[in-house]
Amino acid sequence: MQDLNLLFYVALVLIAGLLCGRLVKQVKLPNVTGYIIAGLLLGPYVFRVIPPDIVGKLDLVSDVALGFIAFSIGSEFKISYFKRVGATPIVIAVLEALFAVIVVCAGLLAIGCDPSFAIVLSSIAAATAPASTIMVIKQYRAKGPVTDMLLSVVAIDDAAALMLFGIAVAVAKTIAGGALSAATLLQPVYEIGISLAVGAALGAVFCLPLRFFKKDSNRLIIIAGFVLLTVSVANLIGASALLTCMAMGGFFVNLSKDQISIMKICDRVTPPIFLIFFVVSGAELNLSVLPSIGIVGVLYVVLRVVGKFLGAYTGAKIMKAPKSVQKYIGPALVPQEGVAIGLSLVAQTVVPQYGEMIRAIILCSTLIYEITGPVITKATLIRAGEIPKQQKNA
Repeated sequence: MQDLNLLFYVALVLIAGLLCGRLVKQVKLPNVTGYIIAGLLLGPYVFRVIPPDIVGKLDLVSDVALGFIAFSIGSEFKISYFKRVGATPIVIAVLEALFAVIVVCAGLLAIGCDPSFAIVLSSIAAATAPASTIMVIKQYRAKGPVTDMLLSVVAIDDAAALMLFGIAVAVAKTIAGGALSAATLLQPVYEIGISLAVGAALGAVFCLPLRFFKKDSNRLIIIAGFVLLTVSVANLIGASALLTCMAMGGFFVNLSKDQISIMKICDRVTPPIFLIFFVVSGAELNLSVLPSIGIVGVLYVVLRVVGKFLGAYTGAKIMKAPKSVQKYIGPALVPQEGVAIGLSLVAQTVVPQYGEMIRAIILCSTLIYEITGPVITKATLIRAGEIPKQQKNA
């Protein structure tokens, strides 16, 4: 009976997400915003239609969705593109992440927050959500220099966020009276390195069966198998599943001549998986945390956006990126989701006395960023002229 119940909730999630996506379309909002709102309303914190244990079981779909999303982003890492733009995406990603951390930390210290708390919380501000961004780009078929740069930046941002968080944790432990160990500083380096190495190896192996299986149905099986394998291996060895899947996609796209057909196959089968992911993400958002964030939470939400804007603009300016990239790349980096929540869980072990406060602030900011972020990304790409007129109301 339990299996039947779970299937019922999956069906409910799909139908509710589809309907809410269509409803928000009437007011020219991205589908992903509708999916999140559907989850928020159905979840255990509003109308309680979906019980908490069911939401937990649906997290498996979220892992699958993030794997496909990361694989899609990695497929944009063509060597030909980086030969053309050089180190620009790397510089922008590093500076937008760094500025977000610095601006948030400075604001928290200015109002008298404990330095270790300020450093750990501000380090989470570096993370940006690739999932929401790529969904908006796919829905509206955005194309152009800002879109290309955005896909690269949000991918590199994950590595930058992990590095900055690792450094922040080491500094916070030292301030709290602990010893600054090499292991703490090298942990994010190890996680990034092992993720890229494993992803590269799996990306190379992924190309082999594609030579012998040409039918779309067979290739779909290969794609799904390798995405799931990559996620599971990354989780097993303590690597980042997102970075590993991105690396797999990046190596595949540069080694295979079939990347266009493979990504078209992905695009045909992933919509229901992505829909479930965003509805479940909405269901996990707890509105009750809103009153508890106070001035610290408000500062985090506002200053993170300011830091992202300033850092992205500075990086684009230094690298002499096109004017459109300089002007519009920052606003498209607002979304924040799973990576930030994951880092907040780690932060609770670093500064346990502030654990609940950090968790509440990140959950609240995620709620705000998840609902407003896709809308801002769409508006930004429209202003940049990279969403075709016929797609604005799609």
